[in-house]
Amino acid sequence: MPPRSTPTARQQRLGHELRRLREQSGMSAQQAAALLGVDRTRIPHIESGRFGISPERVRTLAFNYGCPDTVLVDLLAAMAQERDRGWWEQHRGLLPPALLDIAELEYHAQELLTSVTTHIPGLLQTEEHARAVFDTAVPPLPEPDLEARLALRLRRQEVLDRDRPTRYEAVIHEAALRMQFGGRKVARAQLEHILERSERETITVRVIPFTAGGFPGAGQSFTYVSAPVPQLDTVQLDSSHGSTLLDTDMQLRRYRGLLERLRGLALPRSASRDLIRTIAQDL
Repeated sequence: MPPRSTPTARQQRLGHELRRLREQSGMSAQQAAALLGVDRTRIPHIESGRFGISPERVRTLAFNYGCPDTVLVDLLAAMAQERDRGWWEQHRGLLPPALLDIAELEYHAQELLTSVTTHIPGLLQTEEHARAVFDTAVPPLPEPDLEARLALRLRRQEVLDRDRPTRYEAVIHEAALRMQFGGRKVARAQLEHILERSERETITVRVIPFTAGGFPGAGQSFTYVSAPVPQLDTVQLDSSHGSTLLDTDMQLRRYRGLLERLRGLALPRSASRDLIRTIAQDL
């Protein structure tokens, strides 16, 4: 089987976790290769996500690495067993791989927690609002690229509507709610859409008001992607240069702490809805 030219974030994450387990055990890549009966160069390729690995071999490595966490091992084996191409793969070659990685992360997430200061979260955007946001790109997006990005963003929202919807929490600064992308009519419809979505038990929207003053992480937008076990959590950062994924223990602890600080500054759920309704009525 030839190596993957562009492994997905999830394929890379499986490899990274296997490398962590190996390094914690003190075993070399050559020793790990001997356990599987493969050439020693195979292990670095597996750990980079460029080569796949069977669930049975994941369990063999985890056992010999002395990993006592059976839940983690089961999850890694399940990741190795995934063979179906997700719906986002239809955009491969048409959109940057980082955008497809976001869709893949959201699809497999147990819970999503987002913090934004100047933009409405993508999972809560209306089509008209999203189109207006894409229209501000510099340089302007070619029409086919814009339509492809719009289709991807709207399809990503299905994780909130499926039979077992992903739990979603968004902490939104008041500034983002007052931005009028697309004009007053589009902005009002966007706020009404957030109010409608936030009525669901699985969706929580809380607002940090201007009166809260300064706060940590101001100007930064990120999503904390929760997995069934904390070791497999991921932080996805948004910036003008694209998306960045973080997953070291230190980074995950930092952003969990940041989320708690932001939650402490945000209005309660009902008060947040009242503020959103007031802003919408003023448009």
